Amino acid sequence: MKPRLGFVRARLSDLKKHELYRKLLSVRLSGQHIIFENKKLVNLSSNDYLGLGLTKIPKSQLQSSSRLISGNDELFEKLEARLSRHKHQEASLVFPTGYMANLGMLSILPQEGDLILSDELNHASIIDSCRLSRARKSIYRHDDLQDLERKIRSRARRKFVITEGIFSMNGDFSRLDEIAEICCSHGAFLLLDDAHGDFVAGPDGRGSASHFRVSKKVDVYISSLSKGLGAFGGYASASKDVINLAVNTSRPFIYTSALPNFLVHAAIQKFDSDREKKRIRLWRNSDLLRKGLRSSGFEIESPSQIIPIVIGPEKKAMDFGRYLYQNGVFAQPVRYPTVARGKARIRISVTAWLSQVEIEKSLGVFERAGKKFGIT
Repeated sequence: MKPRLGFVRARLSDLKKHELYRKLLSVRLSGQHIIFENKKLVNLSSNDYLGLGLTKIPKSQLQSSSRLISGNDELFEKLEARLSRHKHQEASLVFPTGYMANLGMLSILPQEGDLILSDELNHASIIDSCRLSRARKSIYRHDDLQDLERKIRSRARRKFVITEGIFSMNGDFSRLDEIAEICCSHGAFLLLDDAHGDFVAGPDGRGSASHFRVSKKVDVYISSLSKGLGAFGGYASASKDVINLAVNTSRPFIYTSALPNFLVHAAIQKFDSDREKKRIRLWRNSDLLRKGLRSSGFEIESPSQIIPIVIGPEKKAMDFGRYLYQNGVFAQPVRYPTVARGKARIRISVTAWLSQVEIEKSLGVFERAGKKFGIT
């Protein structure tokens, strides 16, 4: 390394010292398993919740520019119409990723003189989007409605509340019914990032707002196509005016090449798959894992398909994860800055892929690991 880049080496050394250094793992997916270092492991780290990720790529020509420059492939219009019906909204807009959907929408709605109220455990894409906005930011304590009620009283031209539907690291639902009432009382806009609830929660998998029966009270939905739907990309659903504003002013949409049309085609196909059967299986699998972990002595509070086991110290979490790997289970430790220091955890993502045999095998490994590391 060049001497002038010594500061880079120092930062990497500090990450290693505090057990925060990460490496990309060369793996191969195989249904409910993951192949790592020629070892077949039960995959408990996938966000392909319904197990819809298998796809055949059709022969097609890539659109190598933005949709405003190269033209709008009719597949986008077809997918966006399906997404609008899915969310009971007037219009939708597809982005290359869910991260960019958050950047794209939060950068055009709250403006200077406005106030954004954001849950303290919101995803990094929301945090970064809020930072880029010229609006004033106020962070309320996680799902603390009294704190939200107090902070929303602050004077501002317009107010925007942004929350996740299911929080990606805790697996808990936001209290959307009560948050929606607070927004209504104060004339605030409600923006919902439902990446982990979409296609999974609520009747027919319509998401967290549908689960709480407040779909019509959400002003802007932001979500992902790469989790519950098993495809790729992100999208926003809202009124026609809001989506038209995004087409005209959202820099992450305007200045980015369009999502490859074969991925748009794959997302459309997923809508017509047997999603409901797999969704029922997902919730059954989640219940089995939750009950099994609790009976082994783990403190499990999550009601969703995301089940965190809080370990605490980063090194201990890494050792716990290595033990799981050595015994045939792939479940990644999650550390700072994704979660707070000292609150490292094993984040289990349940999918419909899993059979009862694989769930029982995984529970046995977790039970032994809990005793070995003094967690249970």
